[in-house]
Amino acid sequence: MNVSELNRFTAMIEQMLKELSDTNERGRAGQHIVMLDQQSVGRLSRMDALQSQAMAKAQQQRRDQQKQRLLAAITRIQEGEFGYCVDCGSEISSKRLELDPATLRCIECANG
Repeated sequence: MNVSELNRFTAMIEQMLKELSDTNERGRAGQHIVMLDQQSVGRLSRMDALQSQAMAKAQQQRRDQQKQRLLAAITRIQEGEFGYCVDCGSEISSKRLELDPATLRCIECANG
């Protein structure tokens, strides 16, 4: 992989990290503690709020995992290991990396 491709993937990953950060800021409101005051909110409304809170926390966990994968991809770029399959060592196709720049395996190894 040449320098211009690595720069393009670095920019792509940095943009994805920025978008994750922006989404995290918006998603924090849904994770606040649900008040269980029965006088102000009915039972079904509280259940709905608890479910929304649980979904917001699950989404946060997925975003955190994606962030770690993207940061690992940046590290691989810096170490000269980006774009190579961790299983067989062959080069991962650029099209596959464009879909998911944090991927670790070529299509053959990913399919098993």
